[in-house]
Amino acid sequence: MNTDIVARQHAPEGPVRFALAPPRILALAFAAAALIVGSFFLPWWRFWLYAPQYPKGLSLIISLTGMGGDVREIDLLNHYIGMKHLADAAPLERQYAGLGVALVAVLVVALAALPVRRLRRLAAVPALALPIVFLADSFYWLYTFGHALDPKAPLHIPAFTPQMFGNGQIGQFETFAQPAIGFWVALAGVACAVAASLIPDGKDAKHDKHDEHEKKEEAS
Repeated sequence: MNTDIVARQHAPEGPVRFALAPPRILALAFAAAALIVGSFFLPWWRFWLYAPQYPKGLSLIISLTGMGGDVREIDLLNHYIGMKHLADAAPLERQYAGLGVALVAVLVVALAALPVRRLRRLAAVPALALPIVFLADSFYWLYTFGHALDPKAPLHIPAFTPQMFGNGQIGQFETFAQPAIGFWVALAGVACAVAASLIPDGKDAKHDKHDEHEKKEEAS
């Protein structure tokens, strides 16, 4: 074995320094966190209901902490078909939404800042989880409300699940639903987090070549 390699292997190491990912990766991570936090203050979904007695339609605006729009009128209509009040939906989710969003933002930055690229790829996981959990949870509550109708209600309609995308029908009402600005802002944050987790920092290739060179020297 080459003596200079042995010397290098047993040479005392210098002071350990905490390294961070390159600035461009950190910039993407902070941009992702800012977009994700910003989405918390914006509406994530919108629903519209149309019927002859409501020619202008009724709107329902969904955010991570509650609902807005024509909530009172929609609750009154829901009462006639035996549906629960909208305020009864997702109580825990709305209560802890702020904490969850903050945790996601912190995890994205912390994981993206890691100097090891393999670990840095984990930064995309919490960012992707946020919109996926929102969609899954929203579908759960839409299904639950539409399938837990009070049998003693004045009007009886078959169980249903409101459409989350595009056109739908609930009784005599036509509905339309689509993502709102907050959801798209969150997706922009996801895109930044994915980019931060995948973009090469220029150091990995150098380290790989260095390791290959040392292996060749050891073999000789």
